[in-house]
Amino acid sequence: MHCVKLLGQSLMARDFDRQVTEIQIRIAVLNGFTALGIPVTEAVG
Repeated sequence: MHCVKLLGQSLMARDFDRQVTEIQIRIAVLNGFTALGIPVTEAVG
């Protein structure tokens, strides 16, 4: 949750295209954090 708060709630860019890019980067970062939190299970035996 701390890393999500570091991203902030407002957009820094003023241009619409740059805002879209900023949102896509935020989504990629959040997806990366989610992937780190998902355990990888392997079958034993």
